Amino acid sequence: MRNGKMSFLKLITLSLLLVIPLITFSQKEKQFRVINIAFYNLENLFDTLDTPNVNDIDYTPQGLNKWNSKKYYEKLENLSEAISKIGTDATPHGPAIIGVSEIENRTVLEDLVRQKAIAGRNYHIVHYDGPDKRGIDVALLYQPEYFELTNSISHRLKIEGREDFFTRDQLLVSGLLDGEEFHFIVSHWPSRSGGESRSRPLRNAAADLGRHIIDSVLNINPNAKIVYMGDLNDNPDNESVMKHLRAKTDVGKLKEGDMFNPFYDFYKKGIGTLAWRDTWSLFDMVIPSKSLMDKDFSSYRFYKAMVFNKTFLQQKSGRFKGYPLRTHAGGQYLGGYSDHFPTYILLIKEVN
Repeated sequence: MRNGKMSFLKLITLSLLLVIPLITFSQKEKQFRVINIAFYNLENLFDTLDTPNVNDIDYTPQGLNKWNSKKYYEKLENLSEAISKIGTDATPHGPAIIGVSEIENRTVLEDLVRQKAIAGRNYHIVHYDGPDKRGIDVALLYQPEYFELTNSISHRLKIEGREDFFTRDQLLVSGLLDGEEFHFIVSHWPSRSGGESRSRPLRNAAADLGRHIIDSVLNINPNAKIVYMGDLNDNPDNESVMKHLRAKTDVGKLKEGDMFNPFYDFYKKGIGTLAWRDTWSLFDMVIPSKSLMDKDFSSYRFYKAMVFNKTFLQQKSGRFKGYPLRTHAGGQYLGGYSDHFPTYILLIKEVN
């Protein structure tokens, strides 16, 4: 193990004792390593070029948003600032893994990871071009110091009878997280455009695809550690999430193959990741598999979930005070971060 990584582990086990309650067994306090897994909808991270056969004209200098290099690099700086601070009270290195959505191409991610605030983390990129008509994709960023990539594949959603329907692919990334086999799935389900009820079958179909990917992993290894994340455009209590994806809310009632949704309680308390017409929704979730819910901390297990809604990401005044401070609103450039708050979970492992 490299000296840099060893000092990281030592730092984390010490700092963890300060920032989270001690977990004790037989009167003896334990120390734990911590891993941060995050998801962030980057809200229309487009370059300034008009890409053929893609509906990105609004994000060009001639388009509706008058999108230019100055605005583009301001957005990159803002997003990198946000990413640099996600969960750093528990993990000074920030997210070891971060799924992202609403990115136009690999180039914008390369520009993002080079930003000063996060350049030192050396984030690597997993990205595939998808068929979405707006040209937006999902991707995964990882710190190679903590994650070793072994395989990745992009899964396309096809709906019978809807050959004209195109949406984001779902990305499966497999590898070794601090030496343990993990599988991460990044998704961005179809929107509620046209109404929640009318568009519901599309999200149910996306959830079914996610369930298929999960099952394909579990068929190979029933104890596989899987994390499903994304902007699902549905809340934790919608049927797409609870029934089709099988992301349940009660750890004690999980059956084999189920996922656990730690964001259900946040949503029921009125905590969301985006707001519309004075109503909060929680579309952005990081959902661990049942195998991560065991209490044997000799390997990584789920510890806690968080919505990263710090005040610097919020609008400071007016009618929309407390809402995510976005890049554009009402046709005006606000110079913010995103219309979504990031979410993340912490995984912990006992240090011998």
